[in-house]
Amino acid sequence: MKKTRKRYSADFKAKVAMGAIRGELTLAELAAKHGIHHTMIGGWKRQAMDGMFDGGEQASKAEAEAEIEKLHAKIGQLLVERDFLAKASGR
Repeated sequence: MKKTRKRYSADFKAKVAMGAIRGELTLAELAAKHGIHHTMIGGWKRQAMDGMFDGGEQASKAEAEAEIEKLHAKIGQLLVERDFLAKASGR
């Protein structure tokens, strides 16, 4: 029979990773408590410290897109002003 891998939500991963970061329990104790392998917790801990869970990345991407749109609008405005001033000065 084929086994399917269990998928964990970002909330669950963050909760377990924060427990590992706090250091109140060892990775082995956390693994036994939640029924998962200790290496998974170590990976989630590293990801949490790097800010790699879905929620944080999505927010950063949205902020970056908004900033890009704002800069494109500013470039357009400056090009129009430059062209206007060039025509006004007789060039």
